[in-house]
Amino acid sequence: MDLKELRVEIDKVDRQIVELYEKRMDIASQVADYKIANGKKVFDKEREDQKLKAVGELTHSEFNKVGVEELFSQLMSMSRKLQYQKLQAHGASGRLPFIRIDSIDYKNCRVCYQGAEGAYSEIAMKEFFGEEVNSFHVESFRDAMAVLEDGSADYAVLPIENSTAGIVSEIYDLLTEYEHYIIGEQIIEIRHCLMGLPGAKLSDINTVYSHPQSLMQSAKFLSEHSDIRQISMKNNAFAARKVAEDGDITQGAIGSTLAARIYGLEVLQEGVNQAESNSTRFIIVTNQKVFLKGAGKISICMEIPHEAGSLYHMMSHFIYNNLNMTKIESRPIEDRNWEYRFFIDFDGNLEDSAVKNALRGLREEAKMLKILGNY
Repeated sequence: MDLKELRVEIDKVDRQIVELYEKRMDIASQVADYKIANGKKVFDKEREDQKLKAVGELTHSEFNKVGVEELFSQLMSMSRKLQYQKLQAHGASGRLPFIRIDSIDYKNCRVCYQGAEGAYSEIAMKEFFGEEVNSFHVESFRDAMAVLEDGSADYAVLPIENSTAGIVSEIYDLLTEYEHYIIGEQIIEIRHCLMGLPGAKLSDINTVYSHPQSLMQSAKFLSEHSDIRQISMKNNAFAARKVAEDGDITQGAIGSTLAARIYGLEVLQEGVNQAESNSTRFIIVTNQKVFLKGAGKISICMEIPHEAGSLYHMMSHFIYNNLNMTKIESRPIEDRNWEYRFFIDFDGNLEDSAVKNALRGLREEAKMLKILGNY
């Protein structure tokens, strides 16, 4: 047979495959009706594992065995999604434990941020809540989560990602540890300056203090002044405060111009971070399961079975429900070697039917799923 004839034969087989696929999905629809009527779960892992083993044994080569198992894995995945949609249509999607609110009470809330006065977190907080916000600062990210937990603050402002330095991994870990939720975000431009005591000159500085990420972002400037010793601190504002308190003209700090102004320091050089576009995304966290009306981004974290294809199948829930996934990160799970927790951002609102459908599927098939917030 020549190529043209072979393609005709493939077309015939493909038509049969499509007919059988539609027949199979029709039966799957009837299965969904039965499960709805009898309150049964859609996902039955034991049944699916048995099915994959059975169809694999029908093949005549190892190559075909792997291919058929993959094909049927996809067929069963599409069957589940059809069943989830039918559950949604029958009003059996369930209610998510989040309450929609119309707005934040900016005037009567108390907000905490990590660092000291002049920290970029303070700048982000005032951008989001306004200049007159009732606020206080804490020393560490964990402290910020703790004051939310005990009710000392209604909201906390925390950095989660920088456009040049990447994610703040500790924040991701704390979001899984605490029952706190993201209700908003604020992105601010980062423009570092080198500051020192009044009267100091750049040539006087032999030691500079700053947060490790700020030092990294200023690497080009610091490499041009290789005689300057770099010392890391928890926060840029802490660095500025130390320089002011020590009163040593040879010390400098890298941070915001606001920090320089607050601690009475002089800006020795502006824009020491080399990236022309450098922004940090801050999240606004609360201990209440609430989301603002009109919220358009959802963050989740999940743990998935440690087996081939697991992440691939999880991602299909976004594709099948036409949801735009904007970010995915992974973090190692403590005490479980080579297993990871995935953090995903996608567009949507918790009241959207497509979002409810996707989350239902993810919840049934993941080992753990937590909605981190809708904002």
